[in-house]
Amino acid sequence: MPMKAVFPLACFAALWWAASGVAAGAPTNSAPTFFSLAQHAYAETEAQFLLKTNDVAAASLFARACFEYADLATNETQRAELAKVGITVSRQIVAKDAKLGAGHYLLAMNLGELAQAEAPSLAAYKLVHEVEREFKLAADLDVKLDYAGPARTLGLLYFQAPGWPFSIGNKHKAQEWLEKAVTLSPEFPENQLNLAEAYLKWRSKDEAAKTLVNLETIWPAAKTNFTGTAHARDWHDWTERRKQLREEFQRLYKTAP
Repeated sequence: MPMKAVFPLACFAALWWAASGVAAGAPTNSAPTFFSLAQHAYAETEAQFLLKTNDVAAASLFARACFEYADLATNETQRAELAKVGITVSRQIVAKDAKLGAGHYLLAMNLGELAQAEAPSLAAYKLVHEVEREFKLAADLDVKLDYAGPARTLGLLYFQAPGWPFSIGNKHKAQEWLEKAVTLSPEFPENQLNLAEAYLKWRSKDEAAKTLVNLETIWPAAKTNFTGTAHARDWHDWTERRKQLREEFQRLYKTAP
């Protein structure tokens, strides 16, 4: 199947979870379970990729699995090794079609894992700039990919990175891209959560309250629309972050949002 006909990266996740052979109803409420699922997905997508090394869809599934597995790595050596595999495969995708936003997006995500593994270091600092460039390319080519993933990840990059002169952190850019992600895909809880967390950190009470209300509005439909094993880890994360946001808002402002 040609890559351009293949759907957002969230669907890649659903495919590789299914490829792992793990039943959709399997328990997924613990870190060891998520690690095991990612491990299975990595092995299965690697096997498929080795059978079809010139297939962009197979390469994309494997590159995404590399990122997910690296993101759950138990140590930085393992994280770096997995990220390097993902980077190699992602570069192969980009070499085949430089105008495919998903290739740049996957490359940026795996580069980000390598930067995390190598931080703090000059090498990690240089990698962050490459991550920024690849996410920007992905945004230029397909900003709606993965529920506005390029906008979301650029916003997080500017929000979480240290500011100048140490790195590229920038409040104005963070706000611009995080808000853009919500505008493009307001139904995706991750986008609302990221923006609410940023507003609370910046002590923007009214904006934080509005975003938390929006989150409550989209939450019931999201529970119906983002289901199955592909989103099990998301919900484990989203539910806890939503709870913490409510508590933090209450602590700061002595009122519910």
